Amino acid sequence: MEQILDSTPGAGSPSPRKAPKHLNSSGLRIEYAEGKGRGVYACREISAQTLIEVSPVLLFTVEEYEAHGRHTVLDHYTFKWRDGRMALALGLGSLFNHSQRPNVSYTLDSASESIRYTTSRRILPDEELCIFYGHKLWFDPVDATDDASAAVVPDESDDGWGGLTGLDEEVEDRDISLWDPCYQLREGNPSENVPEEQLPFTRLKLMPEDEEEEDIDTVRKEHAWAVDLPEPRLAAIMLKWLKQSGFDIPSMAHLKRIRKSDDKMSMILILTHEQPTPPILPESIELPAPYVVTVPKTAALTASSLKLKSSLWPTIYAPRKKFEPEPWSKGKVRWACEAMKEVVKRAQVAGRNGELPIAAYVPLPFDEETRLATQLPEPLSAHDTRASAAHPLRHCIINLVRAAGELRALSTVGSKSPAPHLTPIVDNPPPGSEPPAPLTANQVTEMLSDLPSQSSPEPEPEVRNGAHYLLTSLTLFTTHEPCVMCSMALLHSRVKEVFYLIPMEKTGGCGGITCVPRLEGVNHRYAVNKWKLAGEDVEGWMEKSGLVIDRACDA
Repeated sequence: MEQILDSTPGAGSPSPRKAPKHLNSSGLRIEYAEGKGRGVYACREISAQTLIEVSPVLLFTVEEYEAHGRHTVLDHYTFKWRDGRMALALGLGSLFNHSQRPNVSYTLDSASESIRYTTSRRILPDEELCIFYGHKLWFDPVDATDDASAAVVPDESDDGWGGLTGLDEEVEDRDISLWDPCYQLREGNPSENVPEEQLPFTRLKLMPEDEEEEDIDTVRKEHAWAVDLPEPRLAAIMLKWLKQSGFDIPSMAHLKRIRKSDDKMSMILILTHEQPTPPILPESIELPAPYVVTVPKTAALTASSLKLKSSLWPTIYAPRKKFEPEPWSKGKVRWACEAMKEVVKRAQVAGRNGELPIAAYVPLPFDEETRLATQLPEPLSAHDTRASAAHPLRHCIINLVRAAGELRALSTVGSKSPAPHLTPIVDNPPPGSEPPAPLTANQVTEMLSDLPSQSSPEPEPEVRNGAHYLLTSLTLFTTHEPCVMCSMALLHSRVKEVFYLIPMEKTGGCGGITCVPRLEGVNHRYAVNKWKLAGEDVEGWMEKSGLVIDRACDA
């Protein structure tokens, strides 16, 4: 490792400086580089779209920072947070250097007051990991170029750190009309429902009006075994046990597993016609005896039937037949806005790296119960790699569904380490290196067989189209309307709903040339939602945002 003389004022005579050791699970190290100082480097090869760092931020009020912080060395490391406060990234966050050609993207997470850093392409061993600070820099970048892409934008607003908020701020400032409904809903009670006409998206009606049980006597019912949980912590333990016991079956997908009533928590186990005798509960947990409850046979299709059915047992709201839209709260709308901004950012990064600027993103579910049920450890994302992989089927949706399958497969073999990305989502290595060939099915099988097993492995149940099957109960956001092939892949993945930004009238499978989830005879239907462009010209907005593709292209 290179040593650099310490010439810091007040440090005395120059002495060799050594980078501190940094221990983490992402294969990163801290190292000094001439002209840059400290930076973050890869100890090993890191796949594209790998989460490598989550840095908490320390926030200062404007008054506190003006009085104290700006007069210290902190002024070189702080930047403006979304709410106007000044922020300091802890962990490795303040050590990522700037590059005109970054290999790491980042997301500001207001909910957890942190920054998430993700590789945007494959990283080679000993390669430095860099982010893009923005165009308005206070220093001369080491890799500065004379091309137009590196030119300073004179009217760009300064966030106090050359634009750490980077693409996120760029998207917001440049496309105000796109995010206008999001801005209007940033204030107020997050649990307050938003009127349909104020939502930032339009819902596609899939099915004609149909009959629904609108009074308690017409609700179709059946019986199920349930058990009371003395402590809330037992919920996660019992959900894992349900999966291992084989009770996680598709016929109960319309029912929520947990019922909370005042201080009492209960869990539904299995339908009595599937298990006529009381289920045998795990011996390691002290639980009362199971008992029989009455539950609805089907999901609720209207808000009024949801209230009726949930009085028996908490029921899923699935307005897929009789179209009465599910109410959206302000908090959930803000969640969707952040997800759509994230997918636009990822598509723009893909476009700058030579790929088609098409991306897809599956965030963690908005509500806690769905997060617990789906057991998705991290958000999923992918973008189109047909250019780098030279493969006609590397659509972003196909890449994402495949990544979801690999993640689910890894979770069933007992791997405790972060899931490797077996799918080459981005194959755009540095100059001079050859991109890896796409993995074959045999190679994937060999990689899975080499994973370490648990010391005392427990038999895993057969994978079912239940709560943990691919994208079941999850929401997908994408920049362009999926093509027919990708729309069918989404149907097979059992995704709950899809949001797309740019319609593809000539090739789209979610309302363009056809609507796959609306077709007769399909065994699953997912909701389709088109994001509003608030009066924008679609072609003009695509060009301005760097998301232009041939309108005859299959997205």
